[in-house]
Amino acid sequence: MKPRHQRFLFITAGVAVLAIAGMFVLNAFQSNLVFFFTPTQVSQGEAPKGRAFRVGGMVKEGSLVKDGENVQFVVTDFAHDVPVKYKGLLPDLFKEGKGVVAQGQLTDDKQFTASEVLAKHDENYMPPEAKHALDKAAAAKAAESAKPGN
Repeated sequence: MKPRHQRFLFITAGVAVLAIAGMFVLNAFQSNLVFFFTPTQVSQGEAPKGRAFRVGGMVKEGSLVKDGENVQFVVTDFAHDVPVKYKGLLPDLFKEGKGVVAQGQLTDDKQFTASEVLAKHDENYMPPEAKHALDKAAAAKAAESAKPGN
């Protein structure tokens, strides 16, 4: 085999190895990617079915029901609500009326089954996506109540 053919074969093999390695990296990245959705987006069907995602907002007042390790509560952005089921211990800062982000999957009956629940960590923190969604929902609610005839 000529040196020119050997170089070509070596370069081709190197490119193939890099392509396969890139494919594995992208596949791993895709399977670990978790998006954030608001309760409004979930109720409008924008959230993925059968894939993990995060839903964030406020824990609705009066919605928390505990039965041992089984917990049910409602996440709201004040425009729409998402019922959440969770089995496990809640964070110490988890309270009704406070910010929360839950990670899990949506079931066929529009129930969100959480695998992880995260509470805000101090008085001033809220995830930027959740803060934006709550501000947007509050503005829409204010605009709705300001319409004539309401």
